[in-house]
Order: sequence, then structure tokens, then C-alpha cells
Amino acid sequence: MKCSKENLLLYAVTDRSWLGSQTLYEQVEEALEGGATFIQLREKDLDDANTLKEAVLLQELCKKYKVPFVVNDKVEIALKMDADGVHVGQSDMEAGNVRQLLGPDKIIGVSAQTVEQALLAQKRGADYLGVGAVFPTGSKSDAVEVDHDTLRAICQAVDIPVVAIGGISRENVSTLSGTGICGIAVISAIFAQKDIRTSTSELKELTRKMVEA
Repeated sequence: MKCSKENLLLYAVTDRSWLGSQTLYEQVEEALEGGATFIQLREKDLDDANTLKEAVLLQELCKKYKVPFVVNDKVEIALKMDADGVHVGQSDMEAGNVRQLLGPDKIIGVSAQTVEQALLAQKRGADYLGVGAVFPTGSKSDAVEVDHDTLRAICQAVDIPVVAIGGISRENVSTLSGTGICGIAVISAIFAQKDIRTSTSELKELTRKMVEA
């Protein structure tokens, strides 16, 4: 599955710290029912065997909803269970090497904080960029903040779609209007909410308005 700009409108990134009494599968299904357009499995504290198990289940679920599914960082796991793709950071495997391993048809996303990083990722075969943190975030302790001028400059410099990430909520999403992004990636704005389905649906509508404004 290749990813279009439409797939990147509302990109949900998992975080099991918000699970409560639910399973990750249940939470992701609620997000998909609410209209999430892309799912990333991000499990920093789970061992590879359990990450693989979760990935297999979520890939099947995402297929049912015709939504792309990627694994964060763990290229070997994505390869083993035939994920739609992988998302890598600046300190992870370089995009060109990921492309060699996964082949031409898989989705590769790359995190970028500067125009230089963005252009290099595009040159090496990235399909989309995740740029941030565009607001302060509690999900990533080492996140570097990217101001909106830099975000705009990255969008203008590359031909591939750009998704903003980091601290985005329904309260601040509209302030990203005019930057050139095609969507947002969020964790707590979906998975920390009491009603995931409704929160996803409402955030998707606000994001659509922001992108089209």
C-alpha cells in the first residue's frame, strides 16, 4: 500500500501508557472507527517478540479499514510481518538503507527538524516526513521544537507530503493553517481521551478545516 496525502490527514501513533483497562487493539479500532487515516505502532518499552505480536494484529485490523500501518523504528519487525512500511527518526536506520531492505512498494516515513534533513530524506527515498515537535510535548522527552516558520520552509522545500507532530491538540491545531502540511500525527490527542472514537472524529474535522483553510 502506498500512501497518499489523504492517508496522512490524521495519523495516530500508539502509546500503551494510556491503555487503562483496554487492549491496544481495542483502542486502535476505536481510533479507526473515528476516522484515523494512518496508524503507527510505536512501542519503545516493549520487547521485539511482543511488538511483533501487536504488529501482526494491528496490520490485519488496518487492512480491514483500508488504512496504512507502519512500525516505528523496528525495520526488522516491519519486514518480518510485512507491514505497509516503517517510520524512522534521524538516529535510526537511514532512509536509503530502509528502502533497500523493504523494497520499492513499502511506505517510508522519516522524522525531520530542518530543511537540510528534509531534503536528504526525500533524496534517499522517503515517502513522507514527520516534522516536529511543533508544540511542547510530553510524549517525547528529547523532542526538539520546530517553529512554524521552519515547518513552512520544509513544506516549501520538498515535494513529498509533510505531517506535523508534537503536542498537537484540538485546541491548537488550527494555528498550523497555512504552513503547507497535509495532516497531523498525534498520540495523546487520541489515545489519552476518554472517548477515543468521538475525539478522533472531532479532531479529524478540525484538521481537515485547518488543511483546507
